[in-house]
Amino acid sequence: MNLSVVILTYNSTRTIRQVLEAVAGWANEIVIVDSGSTDGTLEIAKEFGCRVFYKAFNGFGNQKRFAVEQAINDWVFVVDSDEVVTQELKNEIDASLESNTGYQGFKVPRILIFLGKELKYGRESKLATLRIFNKRYGNYNTNDVHEDVVLDGKTLTLKNSMLHYSFSDVAEFFQKMNDYSSRSAFELYKKGKRASTLKVVTKFPVSFFVEYFIRLNFLNGYAGLVWSLTQAVYASLKYIKLKELQSRPSFSN
Repeated sequence: MNLSVVILTYNSTRTIRQVLEAVAGWANEIVIVDSGSTDGTLEIAKEFGCRVFYKAFNGFGNQKRFAVEQAINDWVFVVDSDEVVTQELKNEIDASLESNTGYQGFKVPRILIFLGKELKYGRESKLATLRIFNKRYGNYNTNDVHEDVVLDGKTLTLKNSMLHYSFSDVAEFFQKMNDYSSRSAFELYKKGKRASTLKVVTKFPVSFFVEYFIRLNFLNGYAGLVWSLTQAVYASLKYIKLKELQSRPSFSN
């Protein structure tokens, strides 16, 4: 069965070659939607014969929705520019697309690689997300962040995982966190969510406790500790920015 791999890129040279090597020659089409890379990402994409499109970034949902629409095939596999598809997963996808004809989508688990370590515990290495689907039955919503596929059909969760090479170091995490937390705060605001001072005060310790102890990141060693701290900082910053939105005259109702 023909399958299009769809990837969003923006200055992705750290991982994009490894990502493309994993799917080149397997998928019969690779679609790249770039939002203005200046670091050589597009040159690497052209080496692999990708179909490359440019679209100014206006939210993850809109960007992925546009990318899916460019695919020639009905079946698409949306892969992030830092996710590597393993051979075991490719074999399972081939078999699933051939035999599970009653499904319109497949959820794919991910294994988080953080600070060079595979995090075997924690929510990030257990969640499966809908990444493979028949675009005749659905596409992404237009959420700025936390985008999801809206699919009219049955889904099945696969057993094998992608490798998610999230951030090269803590500095990269904080660079991306600033933009992502702003988008997340605005999404919360649009949904009518509000942040109290008590929420801001308690968000960090509660988030850290949940990530480190409840979700068992303490079993991931030092990398699990750092991951838990970064997630707590992100959660706190998101609500600080939400409270800031509430105080701006242009956002008050």
